[in-house]
Amino acid sequence: MLFAADEFRRLVIRNTLKSLDEWAPAHENLLLGTAAQESGMGLSLKRGRLLGIYHISPNTHRAVWDKYLLHHPDLASRVRGMAGQHSFIGDPHGELISNLKYATAIAWLIYRRCDEVLPASDDIPGLARYWHRHFRSKPSACVAEFITNYQSYIVDKQELAA
Repeated sequence: MLFAADEFRRLVIRNTLKSLDEWAPAHENLLLGTAAQESGMGLSLKRGRLLGIYHISPNTHRAVWDKYLLHHPDLASRVRGMAGQHSFIGDPHGELISNLKYATAIAWLIYRRCDEVLPASDDIPGLARYWHRHFRSKPSACVAEFITNYQSYIVDKQELAA
């Protein structure tokens, strides 16, 4: 595991969501669960065409910009401000690997563009179903796998720290 779940939550996810004026406990837990499910909290930052801690494809990355942020210019400006000035121009998809704040913003916007109410922050099966409907990168991935990974990478690690 590359990132400790609690530190990733506090230092990356929470800060990113707050800078987008989007912070809520359910949003935070959904993104943390997504990172646990997709990459094992950073264990794998590239799997085929899937990039970064959230395993976002270049096509999905482009769709967030072309089909969602295009219609939300103020939000687009805030997200663009999170990207590296020169690296984004040369390799925008590379930001998904090297820039945790930017990758987190894009991951959140994949969910946000769905415009569906999230389950409660402590409803892990509900968050898993939400991930399955709106995010999953592997067709074979299932809700039970998300729940298991959430338990292994997040809940169990919190219990060890306590």
